[in-house]
Amino acid sequence: VQGVVNTFSMFLARVLAWGVSQALAGNRDGEDRGPSPMIHFVLVMVFDIAFSLLGAIVVAWYSRRREFRADSGGARYAGREKMVHALQSLKSTVNMPVDDRAPALASFKINGGRKGGFVALFSSHPDLDDRINALKSQSNAR
Repeated sequence: VQGVVNTFSMFLARVLAWGVSQALAGNRDGEDRGPSPMIHFVLVMVFDIAFSLLGAIVVAWYSRRREFRADSGGARYAGREKMVHALQSLKSTVNMPVDDRAPALASFKINGGRKGGFVALFSSHPDLDDRINALKSQSNAR
């Protein structure tokens, strides 16, 4: 997903930068001087950054959705109660003070309490409470 989003971001940034730089160049004094290479370059960089940020939100959304599906699959194979217990154990570990938990745990990028807000749009994992509640409600449905 990240590769496809990056490809579209780069393509759209260049197309839009070309169109804007062409419009800005215009035809002044009856001479067609063409777009300024510096303006075109700056526009490409600005659009690359903007589209990459928007793309990161899409990739993070897809990743969060995939986590819910992985939880559901784990519950199907190991049992819902075991999966809920595993997520609750993970939650208690994530909520430990930084000095008490293993440094390697930080590399998992699993948050324990950042719910909502702008930063949550870029989170690759859903909140652990949301994952636990999804599994519990799923067990009630079946």
